[in-house]
Amino acid sequence: MRRWLPALALVGITTMLLAGCGPARGADGDLTDDWPTLRVPKPFTPATDTCLPRITSVVQASTYETVDCARSHLAEAIHVGTFTGTAAQAGTRPGPGSTALRAARSECDQRAREVLGGDWHTARLTLTLSLPSGPAWTGGARWFRCDLSETDSIDNTRPVNRVGSLRGALIGDTPLTHGCFDPKLIGDNLNYMAPVLCTEPHRAEFVGVYEERDMSWGEFTRAGEQAHRRCMTLIAAYAAVPNNSDLPYRAGSIYYPPSQREWEEGDRGVRCFLWSDDRKLTRSMRGAGPEGLPAI
Repeated sequence: MRRWLPALALVGITTMLLAGCGPARGADGDLTDDWPTLRVPKPFTPATDTCLPRITSVVQASTYETVDCARSHLAEAIHVGTFTGTAAQAGTRPGPGSTALRAARSECDQRAREVLGGDWHTARLTLTLSLPSGPAWTGGARWFRCDLSETDSIDNTRPVNRVGSLRGALIGDTPLTHGCFDPKLIGDNLNYMAPVLCTEPHRAEFVGVYEERDMSWGEFTRAGEQAHRRCMTLIAAYAAVPNNSDLPYRAGSIYYPPSQREWEEGDRGVRCFLWSDDRKLTRSMRGAGPEGLPAI
């Protein structure tokens, strides 16, 4: 009988182990169906209503950084929109000249006017459209970001560091708004526009912006006379003088179009300036009338 005890003991242990492998009370025996479902990862999307220490046309999560708008910064992200429809289904980002990019730029422009309280073209400001990187687009990112920046001058549109938000910056009198200028020439060519007070001697004054909708960039560069006529119409309205055959004897025009890149993105705002070739002005020509801006 003695030699059977180890076998009996082993059988008992096996029974205990098998009992331990059975499902616990209330368990269904399936080890996988009680795990929570993992969330699908979302592509990185930049924040809006924040300020940025640097400007880039392509935003990447690995280098993304924001700062408090009360600190020095180069740009302010005023809006983040979303590409939809056919553009969102495309395998690559919208390129220059595309309908989708023009629509995004238009959305940015409208949002900028709401934030500023006026048209950003009328001031030392620039609007930049930023997109996801190529890999981020492939990964599902479909956003675009609208960035506003202060610039040095009408001639130097590179953003400069500023402190404080641009929200409401064009409401009321502001040093950002274009005013009067004393143009500096090299021969017959405009070199740069030096800003001055309108009570100081000057030869040019900002009068407004017109939209050139139905031209390619190449067509616009060959249509200088049309741009001049459009600006002369603004000058007549600004100075409250007749838009007739006497107008060229009262003033000429200077105009600043967007850059080619901005044009192809959809920015068609052309800035117009009254130009006084034969006399120095010492007051604003706004509402001056025929006596204030005589034909000579």
